[in-house]
Amino acid sequence: MDRIAGPMGGATADRMAERIADGVAGGNVGAGAGPGAAPDPDAIDVATIGEDLPLLEGIRTTRAIRRLRPDPVPPALIRKVCEAGTFAPSGGNRQPWTFIAVTDPERRAFVAERYRRAFAAYIAPALEAMRRPDFPEPQRRTIRSAVYLAEHLHEVPVHLFVAGWLRRGREQSQALFPAIQNVLLACRAVGLGACLTTVHRAYGDEIDAFLGLPKERPTCALLPIGWPIGRYGRPPRRPVDECLHWERFTEERESTP
Repeated sequence: MDRIAGPMGGATADRMAERIADGVAGGNVGAGAGPGAAPDPDAIDVATIGEDLPLLEGIRTTRAIRRLRPDPVPPALIRKVCEAGTFAPSGGNRQPWTFIAVTDPERRAFVAERYRRAFAAYIAPALEAMRRPDFPEPQRRTIRSAVYLAEHLHEVPVHLFVAGWLRRGREQSQALFPAIQNVLLACRAVGLGACLTTVHRAYGDEIDAFLGLPKERPTCALLPIGWPIGRYGRPPRRPVDECLHWERFTEERESTP
């Protein structure tokens, strides 16, 4: 299929949704695409890589990277970023998380096909909104990158699912999402690209069964992980003084005490 040019390329949201649901739009992204290249796996020192990144710099420059190369990622590196996830806090130190790394191409294709179906319905209103000439450019870029991920998810070398056992019949997301953030920060530190998505949950029961998970241990998120096309950097954020309040919420900004 031809690539989509411009903000919408003349395609309607329905047509775009059909393209995503029907399969992959555009050609494959090879190892030579984009700036730089994937590192030689044999040259990676898993024990030391990422250990010297300053914490606050890592936090400030960890952004969602949805354009990822198909080059393989060493299993030891996936183990390392998942180990970082296990150092997240959890109530009562219950540590309810389970990580499942899907790397087999056929199994990734199974996930990607269902992801695209769910994503097509999810993204259709945003694609329609993008037709407006005054649609904000930062949001336009985010949507384009999300579409790219949906189109190329089957190529992403690692689909990392995060699941957790239920407690009193409820998911323990208050523990799982800190673990997910730790994994994302660790990916930043070792040079991997990653992002957080929950779109797969539209087919959650089917995908969880495909992963061999029991019903009392559902997935809460999918992290596509691979070598990035592009680079990390500070994402746009509102100034902290627009978010921080002292003593109580007020419409007027209060000065720092």
